[in-house]
Amino acid sequence: MELTIIYRFLLAAFLGGLIGVERELRAKGAGLRTHFLVAIGSALFMLVSQYGFLPALSFLTEHYQGFNFRVDLSRVASQIVSGIGFIGAGAIVLHKRFIVGLTTAASIWVTAAIGCAAAGGLVLLSVCATLLALIGLELFVVIDRFIGSAKHELNVAFLAPSEDVAQTALEALEKAGAHIAVYSGSRNGDGMRIELQLQARAELAEPAAVLSLLMSIPGITPLSVE
Repeated sequence: MELTIIYRFLLAAFLGGLIGVERELRAKGAGLRTHFLVAIGSALFMLVSQYGFLPALSFLTEHYQGFNFRVDLSRVASQIVSGIGFIGAGAIVLHKRFIVGLTTAASIWVTAAIGCAAAGGLVLLSVCATLLALIGLELFVVIDRFIGSAKHELNVAFLAPSEDVAQTALEALEKAGAHIAVYSGSRNGDGMRIELQLQARAELAEPAAVLSLLMSIPGITPLSVE
């Protein structure tokens, strides 16, 4: 039994480390160490849930034979599912109107599940989950780049009298189908200078279309669209 426990524990550490290496290569905040620790931590909790209470259960059944004792093996695992969200939430940040870290948070969550599966003896399932996670993290990046190549990038700069008017312009661009890849704003006299890098498709891909849209918003003064 001890060899089985050690084998499952090391398997969880190895599989979690694989996902951590992928995140490390992409220079993410939660990398090898974080995913490694999440995997072995969840595996340890799972193993404790399965085997840690057996001596106490044996003692109770031996000395209190007239009683019926039960052990809920799912209780610790359920707490891992909810508790790992605390770490995942720390990986998600808001940076200049854009939310980043969602993929890393999801990878942490999946790593915890892989650790539980490996510790629970579901070896093939945990290995398949690791392979699928790596495929999702790597292959889908290539697919996303391929999809993104169909978009046209435009650099846009305009003046807005207030932050509310600038926000209205940004919402109008997004509603028209443009994705704001890069955003920066700075004070310019009594107003704001906004610089954007847009990824647009079809009807909004031409500079004239973006210029026309900006000019239709009261208070907005376009500076450049190229």
